[in-house]
Amino acid sequence: MASLLSLRDITFAFGRGGGRGRASDGDGGLFSGLSLDVGEGEFVSVIGASGSGKSTLFKLVAGLLEPIGGELTLYGEPAPERLGKVGYMPQRDLLLPWRTVMDNCLLPLELAKHGQGKGGAAEVRKLLGLLGLEGCEHAYPAELSGGMRQRVAFLRTLMTGRPLLLLDEPFGALDAMTKRELHQWLLGLWGGLNKSVLFITHDLEEAILLSDRIYLMPAAGSGQALLELRVELPRPRANSMKYEPEFIRFRQELERLLDAQQTHDVH
Repeated sequence: MASLLSLRDITFAFGRGGGRGRASDGDGGLFSGLSLDVGEGEFVSVIGASGSGKSTLFKLVAGLLEPIGGELTLYGEPAPERLGKVGYMPQRDLLLPWRTVMDNCLLPLELAKHGQGKGGAAEVRKLLGLLGLEGCEHAYPAELSGGMRQRVAFLRTLMTGRPLLLLDEPFGALDAMTKRELHQWLLGLWGGLNKSVLFITHDLEEAILLSDRIYLMPAAGSGQALLELRVELPRPRANSMKYEPEFIRFRQELERLLDAQQTHDVH
């Protein structure tokens, strides 16, 4: 499987410069020797305690931050200038309230200076149909439910045209019923997207249900490596799998590993 993203022995610490500045070697390390891969067509989740650096990891991949050391390759090439080369969806939808659904979704094309011609609008309408949002192109964000807003934000991320999508807890602020609905929606859509995803979540069931592989993030500054687990569940998947013995056993193992990791961090 071709690797779209590869991190090897990444070291990072927050420096006084902030932003895209390189962190200072004198500061305490947030990451040390961090390595992970995302293969073509894979759905890979990262889970870990709050403050372990999951969102910082995303900012490194997106090019908003730079590592002190290690190697980061994107689409098979070293990527010192990678800003704008991945699709990035944060937890909040960040839709512009004064723009319609159509205009919000066309924003990536405008920012890329491709304009918002008929081709872009036709693609948005096609994706709105796939996402169950037919007829919503002229609506404003305030007229949409939370789940609908997240689907529009996901569509806008798809419109970047990038093969790799970074999804930072996109369902974290939603109620349980809406989250369940969006899981089923994403599972039904996933096979035809031809995208790779790196996904942050605190929800263990969500990670198991959606992912091909899961990385467990150690506590910040612990010096431990990411722990990788492969989810050996068949696709296509459905929410009903959560009640199957194999799924329950995997969740129990994931909980055991997280508890052991936290115990190690305390000591």
